[in-house]
Amino acid sequence: MNGRVWSYEDLNAIEAVERECFPVDPWNRRMLAEAFLSGRFFGSLIEEDGVVAAYGGISILDDEAELELIATAEMFRRCGRGKKILDDLVEEARRRGVKRMFLEVRVSNAAAQLMYLKNGFVGIYTRSRYYIDGEDAIVMKKDL
Repeated sequence: MNGRVWSYEDLNAIEAVERECFPVDPWNRRMLAEAFLSGRFFGSLIEEDGVVAAYGGISILDDEAELELIATAEMFRRCGRGKKILDDLVEEARRRGVKRMFLEVRVSNAAAQLMYLKNGFVGIYTRSRYYIDGEDAIVMKKDL
């Protein structure tokens, strides 16, 4: 199970998994392309038999990184793919001199929160009504 760097050609497949994983507020192709082309973005993905199984991306500014998105297609969950993507993103952030990584996670997403906690992230505060549907987000941080 090896991750690889996103290519522009991956955006349609990533968008499809986004819609599957986040039906309320997925990133669309334009958003993905803008992030990808920003010059501050790094994306990692895992492909299985030509299908995008998991992906994630960070934006880096100076010595901080923001985990912008991370997802695992439903049929590939609970097998360590999300952790592998997270590990790839943290390693790339370290390689680029990042000191702190931040992310937001839905308060209802216990599985993701557990993965982040097991990987050294800590909750630092809550953003009230952060998501389009009004759900709160927990902001988490990891010192690298």
